[in-house]
Amino acid sequence: MDKSKRQFLGKMASVSVGVALIPVVQVYAQDDKRSPQMHSAIEGQVGKRYGMVIDLRRCVGCQACTVACTIENQPPLGQFRTTVQQYEVSQQEDTTPPAFLMLPRLCNHCENPPCIPVCPTGATFQRKDGIVVVNNEWCVGCGYCVQACPYDARFINHDTNTADKCTFCAHRLDAGLLPACVETCVGEARVIGDLNNPNSQISQLLAANKTDIKVLKPTANTAPRVFYIGMSSAFEHKISGQAPVRTLLTDTGVEIHHGH
Repeated sequence: MDKSKRQFLGKMASVSVGVALIPVVQVYAQDDKRSPQMHSAIEGQVGKRYGMVIDLRRCVGCQACTVACTIENQPPLGQFRTTVQQYEVSQQEDTTPPAFLMLPRLCNHCENPPCIPVCPTGATFQRKDGIVVVNNEWCVGCGYCVQACPYDARFINHDTNTADKCTFCAHRLDAGLLPACVETCVGEARVIGDLNNPNSQISQLLAANKTDIKVLKPTANTAPRVFYIGMSSAFEHKISGQAPVRTLLTDTGVEIHHGH
């Protein structure tokens, strides 16, 4: 092969290699631009551990949190990621009228979530900031996680046929906003924050009320990260984990039954 032909082929090879590398470099650059958002949604906010305190002394049972969550997350009619359940409390052989307790219910984002190991596809997982979420593209709607949750916090979404639940509005937290339920609570009964930060509002609230902090079903050993102030000890263990059947009425008076 003469010298001029070798030079020509060498230049062509250099051009070919350069062209081949251009799209690869572009792809990696695009991935780098997207990675902060992707990592935030999947990995969570590294170094933080989100939790929520609900001060029952401030809750008036107005259901503003339920409405706000429904508008924000759009669950099907009759299904709720959070709601405020009302309980009648009375003493046997007592002539005084019964008292009523307003108890907000939602996913407890446990330290040891029992919903994760039973998921056959890995659709349910826990972010590094403690928030338990569901990848709906992987979920097959088997309902194992619904049965495993001791807090009646999960349901099979009627529209998507996949598991659904409270996520602490992770998409809002990642954007620097408060969850919809916290932002709209008229009594400021819900406080969310970083449990790893001793100076955060939630950490200070827990410290100031440490003798009155309770969680639901502590013997389940799930280490819930939703804490209640002002809750009777009778409710710690006796709250049913079975989902109630909610009855709705249409404008014509026809009943619609929705179970979880």
